[in-house]
Amino acid sequence: MDNKILIAENIKRKFKTGTEKTLEVLKGISLEIITGEIAVIVGASGAGKSTLLHIMGALDTPNEGKISINGNELFKMKDQELAKFRNKNIGFVFQFHHLLPEFTALENVSIPQMIDGKTLAKSEVRSKKLLDLVGLSERLNHKPAELSGGEQQRVAVARALANNPKIIFADEPSGNLDTQNSEALHQLINKLNKEFNQTFVIVTHNNDLMKLANRVFEIKDGKLNGVIHHA
Repeated sequence: MDNKILIAENIKRKFKTGTEKTLEVLKGISLEIITGEIAVIVGASGAGKSTLLHIMGALDTPNEGKISINGNELFKMKDQELAKFRNKNIGFVFQFHHLLPEFTALENVSIPQMIDGKTLAKSEVRSKKLLDLVGLSERLNHKPAELSGGEQQRVAVARALANNPKIIFADEPSGNLDTQNSEALHQLINKLNKEFNQTFVIVTHNNDLMKLANRVFEIKDGKLNGVIHHA
């Protein structure tokens, strides 16, 4: 079916912890993400949520299993090809914004586009539109240190959208924000999903964010414990 944007098959991930010990974090997870949905992944701390998210976004490699995004099998690609694919097709929003401190909001959003080969002028036109979309048109030339936590996270969302990605992965995106800023960020995610059919996969403990989800995946002891349908 064409509406499946991401297919994960039998994902296993082990980490070496000591001299001989191996910790099996993911024990064969298979799931599919539908285009245009908000999918949320929940589970106790250490259940493997972030590890799974990083593997689905090609920031980490599984020991076994495969990930396909839009029919492209990620781990068959060479490193350079994968980096290019990730920059063009995948957006990331983390708990900490990871903005480049020496660059302005406008420059932070423009950089992924320039890496993709767009000119500075073209990149800035799109970046201004995106920063306006996230409510920061007045803050284009401010560096991260001159922005509040909520504003920094909105710049991170604009940057995640820079190359019009097929899918955005978010790891506790409101985990570092107060209630008011969390609410604003959740509304923004909802708006991007509803107005632009943007697909999100979000790891969170936040109940309000879970309420936005079409489906909630629960991970327990390294396995998929079940799927809760919301909408």
